[in-house]
Amino acid sequence: MTPTDDFAVFYDSVFARLVGQLRVVTGELQDAEDVVQEALARASMRWTRLRAYDAPEAWVRRVELNLAADRARRGRRRLRVSPGAGNPVVSRMLAAG
Repeated sequence: MTPTDDFAVFYDSVFARLVGQLRVVTGELQDAEDVVQEALARASMRWTRLRAYDAPEAWVRRVELNLAADRARRGRRRLRVSPGAGNPVVSRMLAAG
């Protein structure tokens, strides 16, 4: 089995479980899928080393949790910088002063 085949088997065996776990954290299926995809893409770049780990899934889980936390921080920062952004009623009220 080549490293690529090996990673494909790993991916298939963990994707749904990781998405399910992260959905609890993010509250959104799409966000969870996006973050897990990114974490697995990073794992694929390091697969030669990661496949020797006792639990490569744990490495991916740590990366996905870090990515989800980063997204949440960016979202909170965006709200602090532009209160009411995207909400036309709030934007008009702020503009009216």
